Parts: sequence; C-alpha cells; structure tokens
Amino acid sequence: MRRLLEIALIAVLAIGVAIAALVLRTAWRIERQSTRDEARPADVIVILGAAEYRGKPSPVLRGRLDHGLDLYRAKQAPLILTTGGAGGDPVFTEGAVGRDYLLRHGVPSEAVLVESEGDSTMHSIAASVRIMRRMNLKSCIVVSDGYHIYRAKKMLEALGFQVYGSPRPESPKSDNRLWWPYVRQAVGYLLWRAGVAI
Repeated sequence: MRRLLEIALIAVLAIGVAIAALVLRTAWRIERQSTRDEARPADVIVILGAAEYRGKPSPVLRGRLDHGLDLYRAKQAPLILTTGGAGGDPVFTEGAVGRDYLLRHGVPSEAVLVESEGDSTMHSIAASVRIMRRMNLKSCIVVSDGYHIYRAKKMLEALGFQVYGSPRPESPKSDNRLWWPYVRQAVGYLLWRAGVAI
C-alpha cells in the first residue's frame, strides 16, 4: 500500500511539473508576442474593450483606442471594430464608448463597427467574428494590451482569420510582478485550448 502511495505521489508531482512547465513556456510566448507590432494593411482594426467609467474610456481603453486611431489614420485598415459589453454599467457598453470616442476624434461613422455584447475576451471575439463574417472581412489587426494579444490572436486565427497583433504602447516597467499577466493569460489560453469557455 505504501509503495502504491509513493507511486501516486510521484505521478501527481510529475503531472504538476509538466503543467507548470507548459504554463511557463506559454507565458514566455505571450511575453514575446506582447512587444511585437505586426500591423500591416488589413480589412479591419479590432480594438478589444476595457473598462469605461460612466461613458468615458478608462486610461487603458483610451490607450487602445488612440493606438487603433493611429493605425486607422496610417491607412492600415478602412474600418475599426470596437468591442466590449456593459461590464455592470446599466447605460454604457465598452464598445459604444469606444465608438463615441473615435467619432469625436474624426473617424466617420460608416468606418466604425461596434460589438457591445461581450463580457469576456472569448465572447467579444465570437461576437466580433459574426460581424466580420457578415461583412466578408478576412483579415484584422487586433489591438489590446501586449499581454492580451497572443490569446486574442490565436482565437481569431482558429476561426479562420488572418490576424496581426498590434499592442498599445506602454511605458516600460521593470517590476517582477509584471510576469503575473503573462501567466494569467497563459492559463486562460490553455483552458481555452482545452475547451473551457472563459
């Protein structure tokens, strides 16, 4: 019996080490993708949502919108798709706040598409894909924070799109805790790959 318990413990430890190695390897890939700007001409710029405060974009969302606006002005795509649901706000959605921000900054209304249902990355991607397929769009530049690009890009590629990542510019930081977003995204990505809806 004791021998059996030792074998079981070794097996559990081996599985734990293998899972940790997979998460860390994936986190390393996410970190590498996070600084790579692949922007090039595409059908649409997809700006992933972030918090909004009573109709105004949070600093993170504003950074994503400004970067998408720069890509649009550089003629990288003729359309912008803003994403994100209500997030608990009874009046505003991240997608609609993004649209309004872009309109105020000179983007014509016919160039802005809105996905306002998504309450997670996966839901926003799925709803965005329905819009893009309806409009026969085949390629996109996905804009978000660097740590978020890898997972969003893989989700869109799995659904048949040509995807280029373009992270919003961020000020460089040297805090070791910065690895946490990469590890968290790695876990989310691996769960998605395993079929868990998150």
